[in-house]
Amino acid sequence: MSFLLVFAIVLAIGLVAFLAGRQRALAQDDGTVKPHSRPHYHGWWAFLTGVVPAVIFLAAWDTGASAYLNSHIHSSLPAEVADGTVAHEDLAAGLVKSLARGLRRLDDQQLAALPATFAELQPMLAAKGVALAPDTQDYMVPIATDANRVSDRLDLIAAAVSIGLVVVGSLYGLSRISPRARARNNVEKVMLWGLLGASTIAILTTIGIVLSMLFQTIAFFEKISPASFFFGTVWDPRFAAAGSGGAEGQFGLIPLLAGTLYIALVALLVAVPIGLMSAVYMSEYAAPRVRAVVKPALELLAGIPTIVYGIFALVTLGPFLRDISAALAGGTGFIQAQSILTAGLVMGVMLIPVVSSLSDDIITAVPQAMRDGSLGLGATHSETIKRVVLPAALPGIVGAILLTASRAIGETMIVVLAAGVAANLTLNPFEAMTTITVKIVNQLTGDLEFNTPQTLVAFALGITLFALTLVMNIVALYIVRKYREQYE
Repeated sequence: MSFLLVFAIVLAIGLVAFLAGRQRALAQDDGTVKPHSRPHYHGWWAFLTGVVPAVIFLAAWDTGASAYLNSHIHSSLPAEVADGTVAHEDLAAGLVKSLARGLRRLDDQQLAALPATFAELQPMLAAKGVALAPDTQDYMVPIATDANRVSDRLDLIAAAVSIGLVVVGSLYGLSRISPRARARNNVEKVMLWGLLGASTIAILTTIGIVLSMLFQTIAFFEKISPASFFFGTVWDPRFAAAGSGGAEGQFGLIPLLAGTLYIALVALLVAVPIGLMSAVYMSEYAAPRVRAVVKPALELLAGIPTIVYGIFALVTLGPFLRDISAALAGGTGFIQAQSILTAGLVMGVMLIPVVSSLSDDIITAVPQAMRDGSLGLGATHSETIKRVVLPAALPGIVGAILLTASRAIGETMIVVLAAGVAANLTLNPFEAMTTITVKIVNQLTGDLEFNTPQTLVAFALGITLFALTLVMNIVALYIVRKYREQYE
């Protein structure tokens, strides 16, 4: 029984408990005793007492069952596989999981006559539309079959316990219904704890991401000097030969950091003026009918995948700029097809909807009384916008620009296709550079060991990006507070 089916059954039983609890509260309201809570609160209390414990159990069981099944598969691998490298063992376990998922596509008759070799099994799976890696070995077939049996047993236990919990909890909630029962207080307490839990999950997720990068970064700096990383001007992380310890190469951050900031700056120079002026037009000048058409049309740019922007830069804009520069120079073009300018222009177009939409909402939120007061004192419409509306909206606009800058710093696909992967250190916007995010992808691409500097450096780059965006947030918060004090 699948997780979603059990969850649907739990919700269905909870809905029945809600209706029964509401009906029971209505039946008990005979007018002799003033009820503490309205009938639907009693229904929600019966729903929550049944569904919440069952859902918590399902989530905990699913996490624990996945860990147990993964451990079971690893323990079932042959000794020669388990004694090999970690990557080899993880690859074998992954192939077993893929084979186990494929076996679920077979019917009971095929499973009863399951062949012992993968070569005989592969045509049966291919007939069901299942494609598996050719590295799958014969010893994985019985392991995958056993893994499916263990998984079915765990799913059956989870279904029985969760359904039992929702039934018992719902009956308990129904038994507590009475005219003076504080169902409303109980429901609001549960919702308060739910909101607190959601906030805690968000915070813990952030902490977990930071710690996961931090530990790997510490392991990287145990092998590579922090000074050579933060102040190095050469990026050349050559992958070392097997058995050499992987200590070859240079890991200078400066070219990547410079490329990240340079391309983001060019993108902001394109996006911020155009987006801000578009927001001023739509919020202050455009008629409602024009605004209803222009605003959604502009925001359509935000729905275009970044890979499409990258292809546009690679196929259209880059060659166009190169040919234009060649025509102007009368020979070889001084603008490369993959350059900082190309990436910045395309990324700036992508970011225009972010600046425009956020700034529009912020400018629209400025109280109309401030506009009326300025106009009443004799200021023109444009003077009101320049001297009243924009200064009042400045803190929010700074936040919008910060969000746009963070988006630009984290962009990857446009940079790969429009600016290339060369870690150059240059001030010429017509040459190619690359960013931190591109090198993170490069260092983690492929079947790699996570114990060499060439892969661990990706975590150091990631935590550097985190620190960079954190500093940007602190600076923006300082600016926002400063101007809020001025206009409050």
